[in-house]
Amino acid sequence: MFYLLLDLFLSYFKIGIFGFGGGYAMLALMEHEIIKVHGWMSMTEFVDIIAVAEMTPGPVAINSATFVGFRVAGTAGAVLATLGVISPSLLLIIPAAKLFMRYYEHERVQRVLYGIQPAVISLIALAAFVVGKSAFFDYRSALLGFACLLLALFSRIHPLALIGIGAAAGLLFFR
Repeated sequence: MFYLLLDLFLSYFKIGIFGFGGGYAMLALMEHEIIKVHGWMSMTEFVDIIAVAEMTPGPVAINSATFVGFRVAGTAGAVLATLGVISPSLLLIIPAAKLFMRYYEHERVQRVLYGIQPAVISLIALAAFVVGKSAFFDYRSALLGFACLLLALFSRIHPLALIGIGAAAGLLFFR
């Protein structure tokens, strides 16, 4: 059990270190660690946990770390996975914030930030692709996803309403 808890902490610590761009950018890293490296759960279980983490208040990376940790090793796993994912930020944010504020206007810092932005967007797109492969399991789920995307893009509908629409469609159309 000790090694499992250590693996959870270290895996989420690694995710926290390399998770530039927030929780959605971390999804590809989480999928790699949780499913491919450790085999702690299936892609379907991972997608379900991400869906629940998205619906609950708080950052998706922290929520999913808590849910995965609990699923894998109970309460101790939840605590250690959560501590793992937030520890890099806690250790790095204060000195990084001081340096960032001091050198933000510097040309090289701006160039680094311009380079990081497309990389973060690609990680978010990768996460959408990876999760989408499992979430769109038939034409109905793909149609529902496409309809929700169109509503999100071209209407003023609230994201919570889209989640409600998805839940209602799930009750009506999926068994």
